[in-house]
Amino acid sequence: MEAGTRKHVIFFVAITAIIAAAIVRSSISTSLDSFTYDEAYHIGAGAAHAATGDFRLNPEQPPLTKLWVGVYVRSFGFVTSPLRQFADKEDERGFVEQDAYFNNDPVVVQTRARTAMLALNGLLIFLFAIATWRVFGPIVALGSAIFLAIDPTVAAHMPVVMTDLPVALASGVAILTAAHAFRTWKAFDIILAALALGLALSAKHSGIITLIAVGSTGVIAAVFFSQAQNWATRLRRSAAVATIVLGGVAVLWGFYGFRYYETPGTTEETFNRSLFEKTNDIRSPVFRNALFVVTAIRIFPRAYTWGLADTIRAGVDGRAIQVRAFGTPYYSKAPFYFFPGIVAAKLPIGLLLLSLIGAIALILRKVPNDYYLPFAVVAGFTAIFLVFLIRGSSYGGIRHATPLFPFMILLGGIAVDWAVRKRSYWVGIGTGLLLIAAIVSAVPQMRPWEYFNEFAGGAENGYKYFNDEGVDLSQRVGETARFYNDELKPNGEIPLLSYFSNDNDLKARGMDWIGRDDERDQNRFEGETFTGTVLIGANELGENGWWDVGKNFRSIPPTRRMGNMFVYQGTFPRPTAGIARHIFYATIYSTIYTKEPNPRAAIDGIERSLALDDSCFFASLELGNQYLKVADREGALKAYRLSLARAPKTDSIYDLIAEQIRRLEVAPLEGIEPLRNPGIE
Repeated sequence: MEAGTRKHVIFFVAITAIIAAAIVRSSISTSLDSFTYDEAYHIGAGAAHAATGDFRLNPEQPPLTKLWVGVYVRSFGFVTSPLRQFADKEDERGFVEQDAYFNNDPVVVQTRARTAMLALNGLLIFLFAIATWRVFGPIVALGSAIFLAIDPTVAAHMPVVMTDLPVALASGVAILTAAHAFRTWKAFDIILAALALGLALSAKHSGIITLIAVGSTGVIAAVFFSQAQNWATRLRRSAAVATIVLGGVAVLWGFYGFRYYETPGTTEETFNRSLFEKTNDIRSPVFRNALFVVTAIRIFPRAYTWGLADTIRAGVDGRAIQVRAFGTPYYSKAPFYFFPGIVAAKLPIGLLLLSLIGAIALILRKVPNDYYLPFAVVAGFTAIFLVFLIRGSSYGGIRHATPLFPFMILLGGIAVDWAVRKRSYWVGIGTGLLLIAAIVSAVPQMRPWEYFNEFAGGAENGYKYFNDEGVDLSQRVGETARFYNDELKPNGEIPLLSYFSNDNDLKARGMDWIGRDDERDQNRFEGETFTGTVLIGANELGENGWWDVGKNFRSIPPTRRMGNMFVYQGTFPRPTAGIARHIFYATIYSTIYTKEPNPRAAIDGIERSLALDDSCFFASLELGNQYLKVADREGALKAYRLSLARAPKTDSIYDLIAEQIRRLEVAPLEGIEPLRNPGIE
């Protein structure tokens, strides 16, 4: 065997071993995790895509992850129901989850889905390592793979049917292959870059940011880094960049079967809400009008455009979600430094320092000169992505920040490369110690989704400083149900549950809780106190601007803790905030966002909720909408004015409510449309 071939074999064996170790570690450390809130929805939608070629279900997520898992679970006989028209998202979600939780065995489905996702993310890590090797060489690639294998956020995301890790890895591959293409300008490399970009686009809608980064950095490389070339060459290279971008979009169309319409055999819309209405929900006129243009010229399949509208509404306009950053609560959007900060809080300290060493090596020019152009492309992508993150909502936490990881990962790989090239005993020892420190901090961590490094309070206390979907996303349902079935149910006790979780998941696990049967439980809170067991999630314990459910529990130690699920047993003040929240959501999903809306019943339910706790601005906003539907001007004005008094003045929703009040005061009722409730998906 020739020396070059032997080195390649050693590299591929090493990469395969690292990825295998990462898969085993992830499988073990996440073994206590249940479905995240949306996973069953994604699986059921993916199975329907695979079975019918219909993309009406869950269009807010592109097909890559859903189709991959859907095809796999379908091969084992996953049962899907005949598709129908849906009234709104909750109607659609309930339909899909009926299949995932009740028409199939959810435990078996999760096991198979985990297998599929470990394979997909393992493959994407392999592609990332190969792309890194082609650009920076084998040592940087091996160092980057080790970084990925150690990181707890990667371990937490590897088995889940979500799009965050796939888009981060696919975007990393796309940027690296594009950077290599911008060095060689060879047809083969341009084709690879287009394929990788299409993979990123089909992973998640934030892949469009990857497309923007590839296009903009590519034009810069073609025009300004080709100074020795004539303008004809620069134009040819610019055309090559356009080929990458258009090729990526073509790959995306391929995932939709090269069909514009979501449902085979019809041009009629079959979404749970029309694309026009979905686009009109966007508050930013710039993004709204841009999306109308995208729709008109059919750049993307219609289902992809619908999902893009949803992404802009939730990610750019922001959801009515309270977040906590560095111990301070915020409405929807945390300060501009939140996303770099959350990456710093979630990465093990050893890996953070390793990335810092890599940055120092680049600044001091201790690396080969041909590293700089491709790393500049990676840095450009990271900067562009960070700008979009800063402008958007913060509720996703580290989930939405995963595309920033390739930048840190490559810096870590460059640090390892520098240590190897320098052949210094002390540099090698220092690098090794940092990797060992990271392993000691991160690898033993069960429930790695909850990991924070020691600077951020660790897994035990990180929730005190941060409250977003990177802290918890319903994974403790299984442990909670086991606690109920083993310790509460035998004694006939029904707990009070205050945890962001999927009711269908709880029901499928045989769990009961106060509020599951409203008729049965309507008299449980007549007194001033409640005695019994309270199950409350970490996300609920921090101070909140409305429905402050954790107020009565923040200062007392829990009886028991299961990761970020806290158990309290004893006598507590009446939980009015939790009751008000339950009444509100039970009301709107049974009387408003349903096939047969009943505004009068909705008014009655929301009024009861507000009588208990009127702190939530979108509860009174929804009440105003219902009064508007029954042509009660005074009732609508009163409700909207209460909403305005409670609404965050830092968000555009405040101005929308104020404008709605001004219209109500002077305009005919029939010309006034209800406001879209920012508290629903």
